Amino acid sequence: MSRRTRKAEAFSLSFLDCICCGFGAIILLFIVSMGVQATEIVKLQRVLENTVMQKQLMLADYQIRKDELDVHLDLQKTKRKKKDAERNTLEALIAKLRQQISDKEKAKELFITDLESIKEELAAFQTEPEIEQKVIKPMPIGVPVESNYIAFVIDTSGSMRESSTNRINPHVVRKFEEVVLSYPEVKGIQLLDASGHFIMGSRMGGKWLQDSPEMREAMVRQVLLYPYESESNPVPGIRRAIRTLYDPNVEEFHFGVYVFGDEFTGKPEPVLQEIRKLNKDKDGNRIARINAIGFPNVIHNGAMILQNSGVKFAKLMHDLTYEHGGAFIGMNRDNLDHIDRNESDRYPLPPPPPPSRGGGVIIRFP
Repeated sequence: MSRRTRKAEAFSLSFLDCICCGFGAIILLFIVSMGVQATEIVKLQRVLENTVMQKQLMLADYQIRKDELDVHLDLQKTKRKKKDAERNTLEALIAKLRQQISDKEKAKELFITDLESIKEELAAFQTEPEIEQKVIKPMPIGVPVESNYIAFVIDTSGSMRESSTNRINPHVVRKFEEVVLSYPEVKGIQLLDASGHFIMGSRMGGKWLQDSPEMREAMVRQVLLYPYESESNPVPGIRRAIRTLYDPNVEEFHFGVYVFGDEFTGKPEPVLQEIRKLNKDKDGNRIARINAIGFPNVIHNGAMILQNSGVKFAKLMHDLTYEHGGAFIGMNRDNLDHIDRNESDRYPLPPPPPPSRGGGVIIRFP
């Protein structure tokens, strides 16, 4: 009996069993390993979440600190700007003060130089009176008298008044009286204060007053009792007298201006130029002869006060009267003190109350 040869197969049942078991084992291992990895992943996730949370907290803290630093930086910038502005202001102030100090030093040098010059001129300006006024008839204290129209300009400021009564100083009234009463008869007469206000006849539009002994006596009394304080500068009065009282249509018009004052605070050159132009008619002839009498009310024993205003007045009047054909008389302090003592009881009547408006008052005669 013949044996059958059995043909061998590559994939038998046992081989498939082995393969299936191997795959099963692999799957089992994979499943087991997947459980372990999931646990590790969860742990790792938690660690990462904690790390992220910590970093976020740190970031928030850093942001808060940054904001604080920004605020502090802005505050420091504001303080820096404020300090820079203060420094610039102080530097500008220091520069201004240095300039002022420099200007003061230059002014001081010029003042010292001018003071020495003025001291030299003062000795020439402050002279003794020519002669006793009562002896001079009909000529008043050595000034030209050919004028037939005369205007008096009186400084009625505080320095020309008594401090106790506020009246014009007796020596000023006395000298004015000597000039007025001893002057020859004229065609017209007028009286102004240094500011240019008419002391008498203001409502007449600044016209000439008729000369008479009664009018002259009234003028003397009105000067004594005049209640208004004028400027310490006779230039406005001189200017008003020439402009208002000059009449080119009057024949034989010989105009004289007499200034009574004690101080001047301006610069003489502009005044001299102004009066030089003003005191000429259309033909270039002089309109008014200007005379002046100076009182040393603001000069005591050679001392300079009020910025040398007394000496400036003397110098201005000296030059002004010289240019305009007149004369300047400087009074002596000792003689004036003697007059004040002797004249203190004259005109005992109280000064009249000032009217509601400025300027002079009208004197009426019966």
